[in-house]
Amino acid sequence: QVQLVESGGGLVQAGGSLRLSCASSGRTFSIVTMGWFRQAPGKEREIVAAISWNGARTHYADSVKGRFTISRDNAKNTVYLQMNSLKPEDTAVYFCAQDNVVYSEYVPIQQSQYNSWGQGTQVTVSS
Repeated sequence: QVQLVESGGGLVQAGGSLRLSCASSGRTFSIVTMGWFRQAPGKEREIVAAISWNGARTHYADSVKGRFTISRDNAKNTVYLQMNSLKPEDTAVYFCAQDNVVYSEYVPIQQSQYNSWGQGTQVTVSS
């Protein structure tokens, strides 16, 4: 059973930055895709960003392109989400997710394609 633990959320003013981290207990972390999703109150959970096992491929939601950066450190079994120029509409619970397809050349963007999920970390951006 893979355990994912997110950290780094908090309250920040618009225009500020936060860096989220997600530590995985999975032995296959270094060879699977990782993703960040978010869910705002009353809204569906949506993809924010995803990164392939070797970092060669990434995907970003249009709403965060140019502001957020996903990265990973396979030696530390950790994936990061650097969030800059935050906006009030970025307020949500952020979840990290781990795929179970090894060495995939494809970066999935649907929730159903991820098998393990963290508990989430709250990000609140004040105007």
